[in-house]
Amino acid sequence: MKNILLGVMLIAGSNLAAQDSAKTAAPAPNPFSFSGYVEAYYQYDFNKPADNNRPGFIYSHNRHNEFNLNLGFLKGSYSAERVRANLAIAAGTYMNSNYAAETGVLKNIFEANAGLKVSKKKNLWVDAGIFSSHIGFESAISKDCWTLTRSMLADNSPYFESGAKLTYTSDNNKWIVSGLVLNGWQRIKRVDANSLMSYGTQVQFKPNSNVTVNYSTFIGTDKPDSARLWRYFHNVYGIFNVTPKFGITAGFDIGSEQKIKGGNDFNTWYSPVLILKYVIDSKWVIAARGEYYDDKYGVIIASGTPNGFKTTGFSVNVDYAPIPNALIRLELRSLNSRDDVFIKGNGSVTNNNTFITSSIAVSF
Repeated sequence: MKNILLGVMLIAGSNLAAQDSAKTAAPAPNPFSFSGYVEAYYQYDFNKPADNNRPGFIYSHNRHNEFNLNLGFLKGSYSAERVRANLAIAAGTYMNSNYAAETGVLKNIFEANAGLKVSKKKNLWVDAGIFSSHIGFESAISKDCWTLTRSMLADNSPYFESGAKLTYTSDNNKWIVSGLVLNGWQRIKRVDANSLMSYGTQVQFKPNSNVTVNYSTFIGTDKPDSARLWRYFHNVYGIFNVTPKFGITAGFDIGSEQKIKGGNDFNTWYSPVLILKYVIDSKWVIAARGEYYDDKYGVIIASGTPNGFKTTGFSVNVDYAPIPNALIRLELRSLNSRDDVFIKGNGSVTNNNTFITSSIAVSF
């Protein structure tokens, strides 16, 4: 009898211990997450375009004298040890402009990709689907950028891409190296009658939390086989938080494309940009930008003018964050071109375009 009682006590004790352990053990992290973003804006263009559309080379915040939605999306994510996936459905004038070449429901897919970690010991992933571009420091999400509107080099290089990529992140998280196979230059659906894929690379170095240096490339063609022109593109930028209050971003894009199919001569375009940011306090930030875009031969921006598209831009913006997930912004920006490339509301042309943009962005 004594042995039986002792056994019952031991079992009861182990059960109580198990219950206590269950109470104190941390719950397993939820692999699912949900987020969203909404950015509304009002913009006034002093050239007063008759159709209320900004110049054709501007793909974000591109409506004049009206309140509108630049970008709004709902996103669901799944992240586990060896698997990850993202799906975001979006709307707004950004989507209308940048997804104009897509068909059907593809026009509203901001992000849709799935990834698998292919190494047990190293941070090596394969992802496929639709994802943000590996080119540039400015994304479609304005709240994450130092300036309200996008720079000319960002608006005229891919915001998104579709394909597959292999990404390696070093153990110390200082290096990221990616190789990509793509459907084209900012394409979900590949150009009809184009039998070739495009390719990209990215190398990013973050020696510490205050410095990011990046080099990305693109090689491919965005035309049918019958008119194939090879395009080569390089993107370099650095982000430097010099002090807790002062930061510098410097970027440079240069690309070249064959003049004729199979030829050895190329048309070249390039664009430098410099952005300075100053943090006044936890709620107020100001930034200033200088930029230049030179596309003499109209590879990306066709002006049809004697000197091509050669435009200098300056902007200054003030940001106010009343709470961490909301941002109110105001920006004054002016573009000056060598030729008269801007159309005014009365039908005349000018070499200047000045505009004011305001926005409210909320993320959740």
